[in-house]
Amino acid sequence: MGAAMAEQLLAADHHLLCIARHRNDALAAKAQAAAAPCEQWALDLAQPVEAAARLQNWIGSLDAAAYAGATLINNAAALTRIGPIDDCLDAELSAALRVGLEAPLLLTAAFLRATRGWAVPKRVLNISSGLGRRAMAGQASYCAAKAGMDHLTRALALDEAQRPFGAKVVSLAPGVIDTDMQVALRAGDPAGFPEQAHFFSLKDKGQLTPPADAAARVLAFLRRSDFGMNPVADVRDA
Repeated sequence: MGAAMAEQLLAADHHLLCIARHRNDALAAKAQAAAAPCEQWALDLAQPVEAAARLQNWIGSLDAAAYAGATLINNAAALTRIGPIDDCLDAELSAALRVGLEAPLLLTAAFLRATRGWAVPKRVLNISSGLGRRAMAGQASYCAAKAGMDHLTRALALDEAQRPFGAKVVSLAPGVIDTDMQVALRAGDPAGFPEQAHFFSLKDKGQLTPPADAAARVLAFLRRSDFGMNPVADVRDA
């Protein structure tokens, strides 16, 4: 869904920065064809301190007067192997929490520091999950990261409400999307993943949203005039 959101955000009047593990050549080609400013950084968000410092410096180099607004979207997440946490390697668990929770925390802090003096609307959209609000066996680290993201967003909204030109922030569950995560969940060992059959059912019944459609719904939510009124939301309730 991240790649689909990036494609849909390409525009001549948007300055788009994308951070991912690998460069997306197709996105670069589409940006060039559309004459849309788009930068890509190949960074591992399991090393979030370095990524946050680079982001803060990059924003600090921009001319604030040239922008009508600023938005940060935290979309990255990482799965461990499917099963109880004691079946996972410590390095897997650490990376999942760094990518899924520490990176959004640090990137958001960097974004807010760098734009604190910008007298323009600012928005932070954290892509969460229903699993941040409902526990599921076999994915404790993912549930923990998303639950932490939700509560981080609630607290952050309280902080930003006290500031002039404070950012509007939302942690948004995007629905059930047909991504590689779904493939991984269906491939899990049912002995450690009792809900596996549910994910096969979603696929078989055509209940998975295509990434492009999910991206369009998320971006429509981002543009809403009441964005930030409810800091923890679900796109399906919109």
